[in-house]
Amino acid sequence: MTELSAIQPCLWFDNQAREAMEYYVDVFPNSRIVSIDEYPDESLDEHFAGMSGKVINGRFTLNGVDFVCLDGGPLFTFTEAISFVVACADQREIDAYWSKLSHVPEAEQCGWCKDRFG
Repeated sequence: MTELSAIQPCLWFDNQAREAMEYYVDVFPNSRIVSIDEYPDESLDEHFAGMSGKVINGRFTLNGVDFVCLDGGPLFTFTEAISFVVACADQREIDAYWSKLSHVPEAEQCGWCKDRFG
């Protein structure tokens, strides 16, 4: 069993947690999806109506940093109030990440990059 970080960021997605994990582990080296637990079948619990097959708990590691995530619906969204700093060795590495992550150029400035998940 993999030892987990004592504190981990948790990312709340509307319904794209699985897609986001796959995307991020493809972007960053030394990354992997650790586990994906899905919501129970909605026929077993009416509280999970419409959530069957979505991620209730996803665990993944991005270049040594552990994350958790979930599909929680549209109640909460990402803002610039929380962001992640990616340390880079040089401009070439910055450009490589920027080309993979930048998705909303009109919202980006001063080194802040907004990916397709917000």
